[in-house]
Amino acid sequence: MEKIALTGIKPTGTPHVGNYLGAILPALELAEKYRAFYFIADYHALTTVRDGKQLQELTYEVAATWLALGLDHEKVTFFRQSEVPELFELQWILSCNTPKGLLNRAHAYKAAVDQNVAAEKDPDFGVNAGLFNYPVLMASDILMFGTNIVPVGLDQKQHIEIARDIAENFNNTFGDILTMPEGLIQEDLMTIPGTDGRKMSKNYNNTLPLFFPSKQLRKRVMQIQTDSKTVEEPKNPDECNVFAIYRRFATPEQIADMRARYEKGGLGYGTAKQELFELLEARFGQQREKYESLMANKAEIDSILLAGAEKARAVSRPMIHKVRQAIGARPR
Repeated sequence: MEKIALTGIKPTGTPHVGNYLGAILPALELAEKYRAFYFIADYHALTTVRDGKQLQELTYEVAATWLALGLDHEKVTFFRQSEVPELFELQWILSCNTPKGLLNRAHAYKAAVDQNVAAEKDPDFGVNAGLFNYPVLMASDILMFGTNIVPVGLDQKQHIEIARDIAENFNNTFGDILTMPEGLIQEDLMTIPGTDGRKMSKNYNNTLPLFFPSKQLRKRVMQIQTDSKTVEEPKNPDECNVFAIYRRFATPEQIADMRARYEKGGLGYGTAKQELFELLEARFGQQREKYESLMANKAEIDSILLAGAEKARAVSRPMIHKVRQAIGARPR
C-alpha cells in the first residue's frame, strides 16, 4: 500500500530562501516517493494573524510560491485547510481524548508562559486557546489522512510526538483507527543564515525573499554581513555567511572553485555576493515570472485549491465516518 506524506504550510510571511532550502525543496521531493498531501494551514495562522485581507493575501502568496517552484497540483493533493471541515470536527473529538498535561508541555505554550513569568506577568497573559490547542489541530491534520511521513524541522519534532500520543490514546479507547505517523527530519538543512548571520527568519527581518524583483534581491544579498578581511587576505569559507548560502545552490565545481579562491586570497566579499546573486537569479528568475502570473490571476489559484480540497475530502469524509461510528455518533 502506498505510503502517505503530508506537509503543512503556515501562511504567516513571504517565503524566502531559508524556507525553500529547509522546507519547500525537501517537501517537494517527497512527491517522488509517496502519495503526497500539501495544505495551506490558514486556520493555524489565526493564532497570530488578525487581519482577514492579510491572511487571504498570504495564502495566495504561499500557494503561488509552491506552484511556481514545481508543485504539480494534478499529481499531488494541494488544498486550503479551511476548506476541509472534517479536520475541525476531528480536532474536537481528539481534544476530548487528549490530556491537558500533554498540551502544558508543548514548546510554544511553555515558551509563552516562561516569557510571562520572566516579565512578572500572569503565566497565561496573552495566551489564547488556539495557541494552547494548536498541537491538537496539528494532530488532526496529520491523523485525518492516515499520514505515515511528516517532514518537520528539529524544533517541530515534538508536534509529531504529541500526534503519536494522541493517536495512541484514541486507538486504545476506540480501536485501531488512526495511523501512527513518523517525523522526517533532515538536520543538515535546519539552519540557513540570514543577512545578519542569524537563522534566516522573517522575525529577524534578515531574509532573502524568493521572488523579490531583481534589483531588490541584489540589494538584500549585498547586505549579508561578513568580517572585515581585505580582498587580498585568505578567508575561511566555512565561517562566511555568503558561502553558506552559495554552496546550497552552486554545482560541486563552482563550490570547489570559490572555496579555493577564499582560501588563497584575492576574492573580495563584494565579488562573492555578486556571484551568489547571479546564482539566485538564475535559479529563481523563471519561477518569479510564473509566481507573478499566478498572483495576477488569483481565480486560477482558487480553482486549484478547491479541486485539491475535493481530493482531500475524498479521504477525510470516510475517515470522519469511521471516527464518528467509533465514538458513538451517527455516521454520515
